[in-house]
Amino acid sequence: MGKYKVAIIIPAFNEDATISQVVDSAKEHGCPIVVNDGSTDNTQAAATKSGAIVVNHLSNQGYDNALNSGFIEADKRNFDAIITFDADGQHCPTLLKVYIDKLKKGADLVLGVRPKPARFAEAMFMLYTRLRFNWKDPLCGMKGYSIGLYRNQGYFDSYNSIGTQLALYGLFNKYSFVQIDIPVYERYDRPRFSSTLKSNIRILNALIKSVNI
Repeated sequence: MGKYKVAIIIPAFNEDATISQVVDSAKEHGCPIVVNDGSTDNTQAAATKSGAIVVNHLSNQGYDNALNSGFIEADKRNFDAIITFDADGQHCPTLLKVYIDKLKKGADLVLGVRPKPARFAEAMFMLYTRLRFNWKDPLCGMKGYSIGLYRNQGYFDSYNSIGTQLALYGLFNKYSFVQIDIPVYERYDRPRFSSTLKSNIRILNALIKSVNI
């Protein structure tokens, strides 16, 4: 049996202030794949210099499409598992080992749980997934997946689910999952989903589509 290979997918848009540090910390646990989502700063150069595999979008295509590209790249390279990880330094890199241990022991999904939701719409989404699946935090960006789960669905996202569709597919279909409490460090510049109003609308739209799967 060969070495267990883990891809750490890091979607990034104008993250040159943090991407080198994030890639360096991720390299200790797996293979970082940075999806440079049309950045206009030095994100691509910094990620490449730090030793990441870099997938480039010529224009900004958004969080879900960046993850789609990362999953396609990881699948082509025959990784055994995939962990999604933020480029802004919010996620704790030492938890990557915990995620990998759970995946190696047979979990199809490893789902992070933040201390509290950041927005009203997140709380609504969390209420739905908690009642239906006992899934506490659907919008935590740090998730782990077996490659088999991804291959069985055939894609990561099809409706701008804000990173939830593949995990929902797994829960609907009774794949094994574990949940891990994670700390989230403060982001110093902009929120991932822009303004509070736009963020809430986007999350509620994703919730409606998720309920109707």
